[in-house]
Amino acid sequence: MPQHQYFQRVKEDHQRELVEDYVEEIAQMHAKYGEARSSDLAIRFGVSPAAVSKVVSRLKRDGLVEARPYRGIFLTIEGQQMAEQVAKRHKIVFQTLLSLGVPQEVAQGDAEGIEHHCSVETVAAMELFLKSRSVDIS
Repeated sequence: MPQHQYFQRVKEDHQRELVEDYVEEIAQMHAKYGEARSSDLAIRFGVSPAAVSKVVSRLKRDGLVEARPYRGIFLTIEGQQMAEQVAKRHKIVFQTLLSLGVPQEVAQGDAEGIEHHCSVETVAAMELFLKSRSVDIS
């Protein structure tokens, strides 16, 4: 692959990263608190409510969430599927780092960044590696 294609892939990964982080966090908030609100997302990500509003508008446009005034943010079926895929990929990357001997706190932080830049092939190889070591990733 020519060098410029690697840079293009990283650029695309960065654009997708924000969307995936929001979708994953919305799913986690629903699981833990029963709802996801813009104000809670702003606190979680350390950004302004206006920044959250901009991302939520993008998620709505892309068909990943439904947001109603004063009612919170809800994942669509497509958004839920993405959240499940992202959560699984995150767990695989995190467990791989732990299996390599990376301390848990470091692995958690590193997995947050690495997970968005792993190809499907790399995640599949990590999953096989974990299964060969009998690591539960379910």
